[in-house]
Amino acid sequence: MNLIYDVLSSVLPFSWADYKFMVNAFIAVLLIAPLMGILGTMAVNNKMAFFSDALGHSAFTGIALGVLLGIKNEMISLVAFGVFLALIITRVKNKGNTSSDTVISVFSSTSVAVGLLVLSYGGSFSKYSAYLVGDILSVTETEILCLFITLIVVIIIWSLIYNKLLVISVNRELAASRGIKTAVYENIFVIVVAVVVMMSIKWVGILLINSLLILPAAAARNIAKNSRQYLATSVIISLVCGVSGLLISFYGDTSAGATIVTVSAAVFFATYIFRKK
Repeated sequence: MNLIYDVLSSVLPFSWADYKFMVNAFIAVLLIAPLMGILGTMAVNNKMAFFSDALGHSAFTGIALGVLLGIKNEMISLVAFGVFLALIITRVKNKGNTSSDTVISVFSSTSVAVGLLVLSYGGSFSKYSAYLVGDILSVTETEILCLFITLIVVIIIWSLIYNKLLVISVNRELAASRGIKTAVYENIFVIVVAVVVMMSIKWVGILLINSLLILPAAAARNIAKNSRQYLATSVIISLVCGVSGLLISFYGDTSAGATIVTVSAAVFFATYIFRKK
């Protein structure tokens, strides 16, 4: 990591590059942004905005389970519960007659309530309130390494399942008729989304994680002309908004996560207006 710091300090001759926490946050953004840009495209295609929001709000239940089970590393219980909830929601949504919005809303509200109930017992909720807004400036070198490994794994998985997911998003029945195991690929996708969302919550925040996943992809969809351009544009917008938002927050002394989302929202509205013209 010291070599990386030295290289960045020489390549980026800015005042913020002198601070190790800012360099760590900068690297983290370069890793998180592509993840959100990639996964967001399929989330938008499949109208899963509420789904990712439900995963974010269920974080408190994941933390609560970790506390009850005595798991010291909160990230383990967060990711495990996120994956479990994602699979349950997907199964109930596909098997039942209830609308997907209703199913997601039920699971989301229930998981939030249970998590808050457990964590607020004895007045200990204040210890976990930081998860609401996140703090990307607190990211450590070990966590950066985990993000890097996650990005590589997601890219590999995405290269293997993207085309099939694209067919499923266009027409589920058509995909099934071509021998594509729709349930298997949907489960793989929601597991990947759950892992990425839950890993990122600590730095982005429960209240903002859904926006960071959806806004870049939604903005890209406004101007992209085909699926390949859509994916590339989403990643680029996510990177630009992530880096610019981080730097604006540094010089403006504002919340990094909130600033990144605000920039992303501005880009979305700009692309929406441009599309309408």
